[in-house]
Amino acid sequence: MIIRTMKGMIVAKKMSEDHKAALAKGRAQGKAVREYLAALEQDRKPGRKLDRETIESKIDEVQATVDQEPDPAKRVELIQKRLDLEERLVEMQDEPDLEALEAGFIDVAAEYSERKGISYTAWREAGVPAAALKAAGIKRTRRTT
Repeated sequence: MIIRTMKGMIVAKKMSEDHKAALAKGRAQGKAVREYLAALEQDRKPGRKLDRETIESKIDEVQATVDQEPDPAKRVELIQKRLDLEERLVEMQDEPDLEALEAGFIDVAAEYSERKGISYTAWREAGVPAAALKAAGIKRTRRTT
């Protein structure tokens, strides 16, 4: 850390180990909260959730239809449908482990909320389930306005 003195001199001041630990803890808490909220947003995508097996069977069905389709225009539409399903499979592999992220959130949420002044209502509006907030020890509060 650099500090400028009253006489304009620049002096380097070292951070204490406690200060460094507090900063690291804050970064870790912020990371856990950001990752969990991002996963919740991703999980709220519209449409029916399909499992891996269902998508793989649909790909096989579409490919069989492509192989039998005499109309070239219809065939290209079916090929695109198959490609879209294959892309969904790839996206499924990249999905975060929501349970692990929620556990990390629960561990840090109460202290993070206290430090940042975040209310139960704000968390709920951001999409955090009530059960996760309860597990984190964040109590439901009434609005005073």
